[in-house]
Amino acid sequence: MSGVGGPPIDADLVVAIAAARAAGAVLRDAFEGELTIEHKSSEIDLVTTADRAAEAVVLEHLRRAFPDDAIVAEESGAHVGGARRWIVDPLDGTTNFAHRFPHFSVSIACYVGATGLVGVVYDPLRDEVFAAAAGHGAWLDSPRHDHVRLSVTSRDRLATSLLATGFGYDRASTATNNLAEFNRLLPKVRGIRRPGSAALDLAYAAAGRTDGYWEYHLAPWDWAAGALLVREAGGVVTRMDGGPWTLDAPSIAVAGAALHPALLRELQAASVAAAGPVAGG
Repeated sequence: MSGVGGPPIDADLVVAIAAARAAGAVLRDAFEGELTIEHKSSEIDLVTTADRAAEAVVLEHLRRAFPDDAIVAEESGAHVGGARRWIVDPLDGTTNFAHRFPHFSVSIACYVGATGLVGVVYDPLRDEVFAAAAGHGAWLDSPRHDHVRLSVTSRDRLATSLLATGFGYDRASTATNNLAEFNRLLPKVRGIRRPGSAALDLAYAAAGRTDGYWEYHLAPWDWAAGALLVREAGGVVTRMDGGPWTLDAPSIAVAGAALHPALLRELQAASVAAAGPVAGG
């Protein structure tokens, strides 16, 4: 984090924050209650009644304020509209939520094509709002601080870095399951965290709570808001192979400018080693 300074008065951001807070209230109320849990792609890919209830609240806010915009939401899919597209994850960290592990978030972003306009990640249990507007920076509002400007860390050595990562639902069936990368980096860094909410992982990197983050195989709603937060906090956002990151990229790697090259070198070395020797080489 850095100094205090208010975010721009932006109608998109005001609505996104209100929608995230309203959805977060639904999640808080449901967290200690009875949940109906269903499976999606596998036994470890869950959806709860709270996911759907929180999403309905977000969609109500967005449709009322921006009836002509498109929406892409994790649980209900795509809703057609104009060039502007809202990307919504009503509960990022569903597995945590279903197990009563208190770390999850609401993620809302607005994009035009590949360009992020605003992004909000809300932690309803800590009442922390991480918000960004393109070209205007990123901020944190919480019960302890109002409008704290966010900045990624300037750390330049892996040995003194705290990183975060995650593992996809398809980790048992894909070669890019992040185990090689995790095992290579673990001895080289101060620590690695796997909290279970990609949106919050990115928000924490933007806030300087971690020095970097990487992961494979996320959906647009997992990282749309968080990637904008990191960029607006001065961070570098690429794919793990160093290529340009997009909403549909196969991976993401973020860090401050001083650390990002070292993080990429280790990730790419792990990928090469996991692939094994080239035949005939």
